[in-house]
Amino acid sequence: MSTSLDSILAEIDAGAAAARDRLVDWLRIPSISAQPAHAADCLRAAEWARDRLAAIGFRAEIRPTAGHPCVVAHHPGTGSGKAPHLLFYGHYDVQPADPLNLWTSPPFEPAIVDGPHGPRVVARGAVDDKGQVAMWLEALRAWHAVAGGPPCPITVLLEGEEEVGSPSLDAFLAANKAELAADVAVISDTGMWDIATPAITTRLRGMVYAQIDLFAAARDLHSGLYGGAALNPINALARILGELQDANGHIQIPGFYDGIREVSNAQAAEWAALGFDEAAFLGEIGLKTPAGERGRGALERLWARPTADLNGIWGGYTGEGGKTVIAAEAHAKLSCRLVPGQDPQKVAAGIRQFVTDRLPPDARAEIAILNTTPGIEVLADSPWVKAARGALAAEYGKPAVLVGSGGSIPVVESLKRLLGLDSLLVGFGLNDDQVHSPNEKFELTCLHKGARSHARMLAAFAGGFAP
Repeated sequence: MSTSLDSILAEIDAGAAAARDRLVDWLRIPSISAQPAHAADCLRAAEWARDRLAAIGFRAEIRPTAGHPCVVAHHPGTGSGKAPHLLFYGHYDVQPADPLNLWTSPPFEPAIVDGPHGPRVVARGAVDDKGQVAMWLEALRAWHAVAGGPPCPITVLLEGEEEVGSPSLDAFLAANKAELAADVAVISDTGMWDIATPAITTRLRGMVYAQIDLFAAARDLHSGLYGGAALNPINALARILGELQDANGHIQIPGFYDGIREVSNAQAAEWAALGFDEAAFLGEIGLKTPAGERGRGALERLWARPTADLNGIWGGYTGEGGKTVIAAEAHAKLSCRLVPGQDPQKVAAGIRQFVTDRLPPDARAEIAILNTTPGIEVLADSPWVKAARGALAAEYGKPAVLVGSGGSIPVVESLKRLLGLDSLLVGFGLNDDQVHSPNEKFELTCLHKGARSHARMLAAFAGGFAP
């Protein structure tokens, strides 16, 4: 395998400029899933991916959904019957580019500019997720050119609605369960620890998202005529929500911490060895003082502990000038980031109890749970992680670190629940890539070394173990 792999890596090196040009071509398509005016662009982006896959030996199709289409492609592989079947997942849709005036170049006219790590491409979708999909497409292209195809059977699933919450994905997965069967899902939509240190994400936080609506009087009231006699729902809601955390950052929702598994000593030691600079992390956003649970390390708080954050609160008069009114209602949005072991439904029930237990007389609350997903943990000693760590170490000359993510990737939960698949999360983005922001970028060295890493991982999966 080593001689063949050397040839494949040489093919990737020789084709680096062409790989960049192919990515730039895809980035020119404004596949904004959130905006109906770009529905045709989403289809064009899907067709682009289908055609690239077909050109390297895949049987590739555009498949309709209730929303934007999926791309599904298959290759039988060239290896032995013992090689594992891989499902490569990604998405071709991108976020809206607003505010346009903050971009240094038009968001869908990709610009190659110099940076501290060499050239980078600046465009919407550069890293999330077209650039990261392009990495494994280039690895597959090299395997096709040198060996006639990848060493493992591969299914590709690209969706076009990830940036709007994947509303059509679960139904598509359920309807195509047999066709999408595999041994593991490979996803590149995460990041590295730094430009020189690869990472595998083994923890993702889940989510419970709620809207809390509190009602009192039958109508808005004059604060001079009723103030001091009538319940003010804004005051009441602010008082309730002010009790979400105690002085030590401990969340007061009933049963909130039930089931949480503590981080192992080995994992805690590995995170501590990363030398995370919390002061610099906060300083970049104009802050100085850490928040959250006291007595917990910075990375533990970011990756392995749950949160409860108010994302919006409103009610009454918010325009210019004054209006002396006691509003009839008040509202808030609350998001709870969950970690492995927490039951989203139990947390949702706890939110309802937390609010109702504190309601004053004459107040009525309505609590809508808008989203629930559990936290995800991938076993650090799984054969997939071990094989990927070996491949990444060979490429970067140092071990890949096992990291967590404070965010959520809902498809990971969907793939597990509907297809029974664990996910291997190996990403090559950087913290300063400005995901979802103006001037999103992707370092070309990450594109290139990411493609080489995926080529190495394919060799490791095919030759290293049987699932």
